Amino acid sequence: MGLFDGFETRRLMGAGAEINLRIAGSGPPLLLLHGYPQTHIMWHKLAPRLAERFTVVAADLRGYGDSGKPASDPQHRVYSKRATAADMVAVMQQLGFPRFRLAGHDRGGRVSHRMVLDHPQAVEQVAVLDIIPTLTLFETFNQAVATAYYHWFFLAQPVGHPERMIGADPDYYLESKLRAWSAGDDVYPPEAMAEYQRCFRDPATIHATCEDYRAGASIDLADDRADADKRIECPLLVLWGGKGIMHRHYDVLATWRDKARDVRGAAMPCGHFLPEEAPEETYQALSAFFA
Repeated sequence: MGLFDGFETRRLMGAGAEINLRIAGSGPPLLLLHGYPQTHIMWHKLAPRLAERFTVVAADLRGYGDSGKPASDPQHRVYSKRATAADMVAVMQQLGFPRFRLAGHDRGGRVSHRMVLDHPQAVEQVAVLDIIPTLTLFETFNQAVATAYYHWFFLAQPVGHPERMIGADPDYYLESKLRAWSAGDDVYPPEAMAEYQRCFRDPATIHATCEDYRAGASIDLADDRADADKRIECPLLVLWGGKGIMHRHYDVLATWRDKARDVRGAAMPCGHFLPEEAPEETYQALSAFFA
């Protein structure tokens, strides 16, 4: 049995990068976006079940997985959340879905936040998993959070520095991140880990994902500050790990009430990787919200 049995693999051109995705199911369209350092494979425990009720599209963000990795630029605009969100809106339109439901974990959640600000007409409902708003996080870092999230600053270092260090042993770096941020063992089946390793061993992926974080520490903050008065207009579901870093240091729901008009949410019994650590609870929460 494969991780995405019954799903069709497609490649479509986004707003500036070719996007790799899986699609299956029927019913209202639901776009699933992954985080760092993973790919769409992170949804393997949820996507088949969600496809019983929705038309599920699980996509690799630009720079990640098997999606395109366009050349970076000095301002990091190519890997900004604005550019990445535009890819996904373009792809969903090509699939015949001008409006859709949206769920994003980690970096995918940050792309989702930008998408509902830039393309409010496209998103009916949005769920973000285990994040607080990017600007809020940068403005409130303390020693404990900065230590746990050191990779935000490491990956944003000048081009070549983190790439070379990660590239010396990408499997070690990948696996150390996946294990450090989860709250349990045996979260990732071998076939999922093999896919994460395959994609992350590519030097182009390592560079592109560093560019994602360079954008996050520069152009994304400028975009967020410019839109500081904008609110998320569609219903927002916030889920986070009750054993994770965000739960220990923030009132997660409160950070989103400053950004959206209609917010609800809950902690899940896990660490950072909700869809893999707490698939049943996460499925129930997403399914009820998107119903």
